Amino acid sequence: MLALHRGGHIELPPVRQRSFNPLARRRRPEPVLVDETPLRASLRDLGPLELRQVRRTGDEAVVNGLIETHHYLGYTQPVGEHLKFLVTAGERPVACFAWSSAPRHLGPRDRYIGWSGEARRRNIRLVAYNSRFLILPWVEVPHLASHLLGRMARMLPSEWERVYGHPVFFAETFVYPERFRGTCYRAANWVYLGQTTGRGKDDLTHRANRPVKDVLGYGLTRRWRAELARA
Repeated sequence: MLALHRGGHIELPPVRQRSFNPLARRRRPEPVLVDETPLRASLRDLGPLELRQVRRTGDEAVVNGLIETHHYLGYTQPVGEHLKFLVTAGERPVACFAWSSAPRHLGPRDRYIGWSGEARRRNIRLVAYNSRFLILPWVEVPHLASHLLGRMARMLPSEWERVYGHPVFFAETFVYPERFRGTCYRAANWVYLGQTTGRGKDDLTHRANRPVKDVLGYGLTRRWRAELARA
């Protein structure tokens, strides 16, 4: 009923009492003190890189703080299943990823996969959404972003299964075309799927109310389409 009220279809009486919602007043992540000395090197000279899944570990707060401080969108608490990864070169953080459950309805993705409505409802949990990817601003290493995306794709299914008991078979992300071209994703063989409608998941007005974004996707296994199409 609240959705119908917000869409202008019905008129609800005034609110008499507002209940306390602790999630709405969640504290922002604290800043993280790290070495911000400019790091300029080739990928080869950078040395070994470690990608660690840090969800439910002491380093999760490091990822949260870095994203809050240095990502242009800031930090948003993921909903549903989600993982976070910290990338380090030696002792220095150089990048981080946040992954979460995929949106239930996404036209370009659904048409690309070609699954039925029943298959989508059953298997949407097998799709991972890359909600944040951050290369720290003082790190200047050519090809680092696409290299990390390639490594991330290889380890994401097993890490998801280790934490949640099932793998993921497809990855997706959104790119704001007014700010970015998605070059690192394309270099890592992600596929352009189309654009969002700009209406959001709870739209009732059929009018754009947020920026239109490019949708890119990547199959994580050879049989990803068959796995997702199972009804």
